[in-house]
Amino acid sequence: MNLKQLEAFKAIMATGSTIGAAARLGLSQSAVSRLLTQLEEALGFALFLRKKGRLMATAQADELLGEVAALVDGMQRVQRLADELRIGRSQKSLLKVAVPTSMAQELLPRIVAEFLKGHDEIVVELLTGSYDMIERAVLDRSADLGFVRLPTELADFDTEPLLHSEGVCVMPADHPLARHEWIEARHLHDVPLVMLGRQRAVRAELNQVFRAANLTPQVRVEVHSVGAACSFVAEGLGVSIVNGLLASHFSHLPIVTRPFRPALPYAFGLAFRRDEARSPVVSAFAQHLKHRLGDGTR
Repeated sequence: MNLKQLEAFKAIMATGSTIGAAARLGLSQSAVSRLLTQLEEALGFALFLRKKGRLMATAQADELLGEVAALVDGMQRVQRLADELRIGRSQKSLLKVAVPTSMAQELLPRIVAEFLKGHDEIVVELLTGSYDMIERAVLDRSADLGFVRLPTELADFDTEPLLHSEGVCVMPADHPLARHEWIEARHLHDVPLVMLGRQRAVRAELNQVFRAANLTPQVRVEVHSVGAACSFVAEGLGVSIVNGLLASHFSHLPIVTRPFRPALPYAFGLAFRRDEARSPVVSAFAQHLKHRLGDGTR
């Protein structure tokens, strides 16, 4: 048996399914199923009973869980210690922060620079990606805290609400739609669109709006960050509907924004592991981030 197999077992026990475990670990469902099969073969007995497509933990699985969880958590602590030793643990503290890709391009560099002015003993490691990636990074201790959209997709978090935003329609500065005070779904008939990836929850919400307006979106480009969406819009490839908070940090591009109706609300917060006390460094950075974002850094 190996650590990956044990991580898969622990995730299945926590979520109740290979689908949930796959989301938590950032793997495909088939990969998680394969790891589980390999672990059961190595142990010589079944960990789950398969009933009508559902997994039911055996008594042996329940008995193993405590030891496996302790082992997996211990290995993750070893990895974190190795990371700290790599940067010089005796002199520096490592702070791992996970944020959306677009937030790292414009907003976070300023906030981190201000924080580090008073903390020479800290090294910041920035992880970037989608919101589900950020949640997984916090859960597996790859990140100390993450900037997430609320409510979160996964459990086992402590979250602190941070700010709210609404969806906006981003378009080239000279686009005909710029004459409107706000943009409704009906305005987007036959308009080329730059859309955030299909995997995002907000995309499902937007598709519902399009269906209610009897509109088939004319998707021309699929992207996976607000920054990329704004850049493609600036090149004249279409208009996009994105989070207004992040879009505001790309105003240097030849684009304009208009409120989108019906309103698409966004709520954001910070996520921490529920079962782990926050270090003074993590708490200090969280307070700094909340202060800066709540003080007009939008």
